[in-house]
Amino acid sequence: MLTLTFPGHLLLSSLNNVCTTADCVTAAARLLQNMDTSVKPCDNFYQYACGGWLERHVIPETSSRHSVFDILRDKLEIVLKGVLETENEQDRDAIKKAKTLYSSCMNESLIEQRDSLPLLKLIDSIGDWPVASDDWNITTEEAWSLEDTLATLTSRFHKKILLDMYVWTDDRDSRQHIIYIDQPGLGMPSRDYYFNDGNYKKVREAYLHFMVSIAKITREDRNLTQDDDHVWEEMMQVLELETDIANVSTSYNRKVIKHKYVMCFVQLEEEVVVYSSPYLEKMNDVLSRHSIRTMQNYLTWQLIIDRVNSLSRRFKDARARYRKTLYGTTVEDAWWRECIRYVQSSMENAVGALYVRETFAGESKQMVSDLIGKIQKAYVETLEELSWMDAPSKEKAREKAMAIKEHIGYPDHILQESNQKLDQEYAHLNFSEEHYFENILENLKSEAHKSLKKLREPVDPDLWIIGAAVVNAFYSPNRNQIVFPAGILQPPFFSKHQHQALNFGGIGMVIGHEITHGFDDNGRNFDKDGNMLNWWSNYSAEHFKEQSQCMVQQYGNFNWKLAGGQNVSGISTLGENIADNGGVRQAYKAYLKWVEMEGEEPHLPGLDMDHKQLFFLNFAQVWCGAYRPEYASQSIKTDSHSPLEYRVLGSLQNFEAFSEAFRCQKGSAMNPEQKCRVW
Repeated sequence: MLTLTFPGHLLLSSLNNVCTTADCVTAAARLLQNMDTSVKPCDNFYQYACGGWLERHVIPETSSRHSVFDILRDKLEIVLKGVLETENEQDRDAIKKAKTLYSSCMNESLIEQRDSLPLLKLIDSIGDWPVASDDWNITTEEAWSLEDTLATLTSRFHKKILLDMYVWTDDRDSRQHIIYIDQPGLGMPSRDYYFNDGNYKKVREAYLHFMVSIAKITREDRNLTQDDDHVWEEMMQVLELETDIANVSTSYNRKVIKHKYVMCFVQLEEEVVVYSSPYLEKMNDVLSRHSIRTMQNYLTWQLIIDRVNSLSRRFKDARARYRKTLYGTTVEDAWWRECIRYVQSSMENAVGALYVRETFAGESKQMVSDLIGKIQKAYVETLEELSWMDAPSKEKAREKAMAIKEHIGYPDHILQESNQKLDQEYAHLNFSEEHYFENILENLKSEAHKSLKKLREPVDPDLWIIGAAVVNAFYSPNRNQIVFPAGILQPPFFSKHQHQALNFGGIGMVIGHEITHGFDDNGRNFDKDGNMLNWWSNYSAEHFKEQSQCMVQQYGNFNWKLAGGQNVSGISTLGENIADNGGVRQAYKAYLKWVEMEGEEPHLPGLDMDHKQLFFLNFAQVWCGAYRPEYASQSIKTDSHSPLEYRVLGSLQNFEAFSEAFRCQKGSAMNPEQKCRVW
């Protein structure tokens, strides 16, 4: 027998049952470093798995949250910086345009030099900003039209204010598009910021200060006399209007509450889907209480707030206090990161092509596809264990699960030199190295045009709903499709060189999570073809609600001290919690099946853990992360996911197999008497 000693761990093992390759040593070191073995796994598995990680990582001054996901995104941005800054004569058009857009953003001295000029031009183009003008008068008001102004904001700047009107796949016919009408976002992240006290009130005050500061800068640059009291008064009226709008906006899960209407658009009858009719019904009343001047001030402010980031330093300085109060961050991100994020969000496929060419191993596609097949099968087998669902509904669920389509890595055409599709996507865009602000406006106009143009086009089943250079994964109910971009197919989620226990606990759990979204409180309303259709028997539908209610209560009892002791919202996080619970269960089932076929994997050095325990350890470590209190207060109101630690604790408390793997006694914190299970 050989004794291997590692800090805090003793492992007695025969040499041939320990994997000592460089990859195994690296994986073991990562897992060990992240752990806090002074905590018992059955007391708090999150602290046990992530305590070391939390100890070693400090939230950067620029960030409101720091997690395994965020670190992977930071690394991905470094890769993108390298490829976007490399000059290459052979670049195709789409790539050249992405690089031009990036370099226009990186030209900070020119952005400083141009200062407020681009903004003043923008304000003029939408009928002025009364608070920063001495020319706005009764005559202007008489010619003013709310409908025209909203139409301009939507069609030229892709900006949705008062009304969010967009084109998307028709919920009831996934082959075609339809217009949707919904309530839009507000200036601050959620309605709570308009009414609640504590940090929400501080944010509200900082937001008003931000509005006033920008109005004052604009007046100054137009050589108008400073009238501070007047500016404060006008912007307070804008905030009152916005508060009235927040008051009638609803914070429920709107996805299923909808009505079809036929509306008349310029002698044209058009079917539209309306999500939040109560909001629309109250909007007339809200607007009638405010002057035209206040409305124009509000609409212009909403357009300006998005543009501050692309203006000179003094505009960003005017925003600093608001950002600090909202996110808790004291330093802004490096400017190159802002440029990377902007180019990536507006030219996903071009940036995706650069990223994939640089870093993505093609053989991962097949390996992940095999994993998806195994986890689909596990989901279908799991259906047999459910007593709350009847046979006809199980059969429909099985059909839907097996019909799920997958997108892995990246769309093939972005790497095919002979395929013109990538260049065609950006053919209408013309960027200039000198005019970053105008480049953004060009993108916005193009986005608006692209969105509206879709209305008369059939749905493209092969369209990717996200770019390749993204550390995330997605499920689309309208397409019954799961997407795993190249950005997430890396350790700790996935590597062809790491143990399958880690792959199944990492990307396997993510695959299960996305599949389960097809059967969560929203996804379950759609059939295998992505059409909204009730395929449930009354018996199964009633029981689904009962099973879900257990989770609503379980997660609703998690009290998050960091968010000022607020409880997690069991209702708004329900879909993600169902997906987390189902995902880890299916991945584990599929992993045990793999072990049955292939045999147990050798131990990792220095870790006295069997293969089942390793699965759960990597599952938990994917979610290691920390928040600033300000951001915790925000995300508890706006994020559809539970806070990171409760994603781990909630799903493992419900899973008997976890308690068996770590021998947790019944009644211990990680093995409560009552367990919730939907899938």
